[in-house]
Amino acid sequence: MNSPTTAANVQATIEQLWVYPIKSCGGVALTEAELTDTGLAYDRAWMVVDAEGEFVTQRELPRMALIQPAFKHGQLVLRAPGMLALHLSLEAAEWPQKVRVWSDTVLAYDMGDVAAQWFSDFLGPDAPADLKRLRLVRFDPEVKRACDARWTGGREANTQFADGFGLLVTSTASLAELNERLAKAGEAPVTMQRFRPNIVLGGIEAHDEDRLGAMTIITGADAAAVIEPVKPCARCPIPNIDPATAASTPAVSDVLQSYRQDPRVNGAITFGMNAMVLQGDGQLLRLAQRVVADWRFEG
Repeated sequence: MNSPTTAANVQATIEQLWVYPIKSCGGVALTEAELTDTGLAYDRAWMVVDAEGEFVTQRELPRMALIQPAFKHGQLVLRAPGMLALHLSLEAAEWPQKVRVWSDTVLAYDMGDVAAQWFSDFLGPDAPADLKRLRLVRFDPEVKRACDARWTGGREANTQFADGFGLLVTSTASLAELNERLAKAGEAPVTMQRFRPNIVLGGIEAHDEDRLGAMTIITGADAAAVIEPVKPCARCPIPNIDPATAASTPAVSDVLQSYRQDPRVNGAITFGMNAMVLQGDGQLLRLAQRVVADWRFEG
């Protein structure tokens, strides 16, 4: 008799793993990442805020794309053009502060004046008047920030500073299709970094991730993690921003508009699926791990 993993309709592999330690700053490509109940460890654990504690992203400050994080010797190391590197201990946090991300007000921890000055010095000169003075905050792990229950089927799911869900899943085939369409439109290809996914699947067709049910990731001989894609990821203008230059052009959104309007989110342009963690807190996801799933059929 076939096991559930061999009988599944869809067989894929993990081709890329990404975390974005600071919301809306650069990503870190990993060979392995710890899965937690809020997504991948250290993903969107920090966030830039204004003087009022309101979150700030590339929508307001495209140069955030040029801030490149790295993990080194128990530190988060931040680099940006023209700046000395900023080293932050992965265990560091200063004083508590209330901050706002979308409609949620949550307790976080300020990362101190040195970090605040670094972000203000790099981002402030080109920022509007109300964004000249910035601070860096860290999510309080004791806080539960709930995902939208309308998409989780009423099941509990939490995230940190991500827009709405702890994981974003897409596929190499989806990006390949977009780049084919960009080429036909006379535009240059783009990289996956523009879409800021956590898990990139190989071995499936373009946008198959849109139709997958719960995904079992084989993490060991007798171990598995389970995540479930639940909401199409509606796209703002951030994918138009080149992560290498912070320059923005409308080409990506224009091409996506021609074929990626999704009725499930009122016709918004979508790319990738937001997912929730069902099982596997503390397990390690690695490149090349097998992923199995069945198709999701919606009534």
